[in-house]
Amino acid sequence: MLTSLRIENVAVIEKVQVQFTAGLNVLTGETGAGKSILIDSISAILGNRISRDLVRTGAPKACIWATFDQLPKQVKMQLEQAGYDAGEELLIYREITAEGKSHCRINGMPATVSVLRDITAGLINIHGQHDSQGLTDPSKHLGILDAFAQNQNEFNAYRKVYKELIAVKRQADALQLDEAEKQRRMEALRFQLNEIEDASLQIGEEERLVARRQIISHAQTILEQIASAHGALSGGDEFSGAADLLGGANGALEQAAVLDESLQPLQERLADLYYNARELAVDLASRLDDYGFDPAELDQLEQRLDVIYRLKNKYGVSSVEELLHLAEKSREELEHIERADETLEQLNQQKQKLYKEAKVLAEKLTQTRLTAYERMEQQLVEACTFLNMPGTRFVLQHSRGPLAGSGQDTVEFYISTNLGEAPKPLAKIASGGELSRIMLALKSALAEKDAIPTVIYDEIDTGVSGLAAGRIGEKLRQTSKGRQVLCITHTAQIAALATSHLLIQKNVEGQRTFTQIHPLDQAGRVQELARIISGDHITDLSLANAREMLSL
Repeated sequence: MLTSLRIENVAVIEKVQVQFTAGLNVLTGETGAGKSILIDSISAILGNRISRDLVRTGAPKACIWATFDQLPKQVKMQLEQAGYDAGEELLIYREITAEGKSHCRINGMPATVSVLRDITAGLINIHGQHDSQGLTDPSKHLGILDAFAQNQNEFNAYRKVYKELIAVKRQADALQLDEAEKQRRMEALRFQLNEIEDASLQIGEEERLVARRQIISHAQTILEQIASAHGALSGGDEFSGAADLLGGANGALEQAAVLDESLQPLQERLADLYYNARELAVDLASRLDDYGFDPAELDQLEQRLDVIYRLKNKYGVSSVEELLHLAEKSREELEHIERADETLEQLNQQKQKLYKEAKVLAEKLTQTRLTAYERMEQQLVEACTFLNMPGTRFVLQHSRGPLAGSGQDTVEFYISTNLGEAPKPLAKIASGGELSRIMLALKSALAEKDAIPTVIYDEIDTGVSGLAAGRIGEKLRQTSKGRQVLCITHTAQIAALATSHLLIQKNVEGQRTFTQIHPLDQAGRVQELARIISGDHITDLSLANAREMLSL
C-alpha cells in the first residue's frame, strides 16, 4: 500500500509530505485547495503522462516521491525481472523539468516510464471524477465484464487463434483474383520475362560495352599518342630515343664504376631504367596492333547499348543488374499465380480449421462472461440496495455475432432503478448520483477480484447526499477492510467514517499561493466536519452534529 507521498513544486504545492495508513483515508478541503493536484501527483508516480505546466512557477523542476510497502507477489516478481531490488519497501521518484523533460527512478535506479507504468499497475487503481460517465458507453461494458470474469487465459487463447485466422484469410484474399484479371497479369508477366530473357543480358555487360565504345571512338588519337611515346623511347633515323640515351649513360657510368666502386649502386639503378625503357618500347610497339578496328564493331556496340537503354527506360531501372532482378521477380510471381489455385485450396482448408477452432474458443470465452455476469449482477444488486437504491435490476443485453478481436459477443448493461419500470440503457435511466453509486458497487465488486492493494476514489459521492452518502461511506469502509482506500470527498457522512482524515488547505502568503496537507486529530476532525456541514459559519449545532457523527 501507499505509505507516504512527498511533493515539491507541483502547481500551488511548494513542499508537502503526507502519510497514509491502512483502511479508509479521507481527504477533504475547499474546492480549489489542491485535491486534484494530489491526484495528478499520484498519477505521475504511476507512469502516466504529466505536463510541464504542473511545474510551480519559478521552480526548475517538480519532484514527487512515493513509498509503498506490503508489495504484492506479482509486483515483486516484476521488479526482479526488470532488475530492481524487490524488498519489503518500494521507493518511486518522478520529476519533470520546466523544459518538459521527465526522469524516473525505482529504488534509486533509473527507470523508463513504460517500466514504471507496468510495475505500478499492480499497486494503485484510481477512479476519477469522470469514470462514472464511462458506464454510459456500451463499448466499455465488455471490458468491465471481462475484468470481473478474470478470463484472461481464455481471452489470450482465443486471441492467438483469431490472429492466425486473420493472417490466413488475408493471404487467401490476396490470391483470389478474378479469372480475367489473372490471365491479364500472367500475360503481362510472361511478356516482360521473355523480353528481358531474349536480350541475354549479363552482369557487368553495359560497363564493358561503354568502355569498348570509348576506346573505339578514340582509337586514332590513342594510336597517335602511343606512336609518339614509342618514338620518344626508340628514336628514329635522325635522332636517338630515350632508351638509347639511357644505354649510353649506363655504359659511361659502368666504366666509371670500375674505377670507383661507390658508383656501383647508381650504375645498377641506371641499368634498371635502361632495360625498363627498352621493354616498355617493345610493349608499346606490340600495342599499336591492338587499335586496329572494324567500323562495323562500333555499330554493333551502339545497337547493343541501345537495347539495354530501351529496356532500362521501359521498366524504370538504372542498371542491367536491376533488369535481371526484375526478371527474377516476374518469374517468381508468375509461378506463384500459376500455383495460386493449389495454394488457395490449402489456405481455405487451413482457414476452415482455424475458424472452427476459434469458434470453439470464442464460445468458451462467451460462457466465462455469461457465468461471471450472473455473479456480478447479484453483487451489484446487493451493493445498490445497500447504497439506498432498492429495487434496482440489472439486465445483460447479449448477442453473438461474427468473430472479432474480442470474441463473438456484443454486450450492454441495462438497468431499472424503479420497481415496475422496464430495464433501459444506463445512459437513459441513471442520474449522476445513481451512476456514482453503481460505479462504486462495480468497483467494490472488482476489488475483490484483483490483488491491487490501494484504490483511490476521486469524489465518488458526486451528486449524492443524505442517506445515500452515508451508505457510500459505509461501503467504502467495508471495501477498505484488507486494503487501502483513499477518498476525496465533500460529504460529511463519508468523512466521518475515515480511519485517517487529511485536510487540504490553500493559503496565500505574500504574493504566492501555498497548499498544505494536515492530518487531523479528533478536535480537528470535528471542526472540519462542522465546516462541511454548515460552511464558513460553524455553529454549536454543527459542532454537536459533527461530534455525534464521529461517535457513531
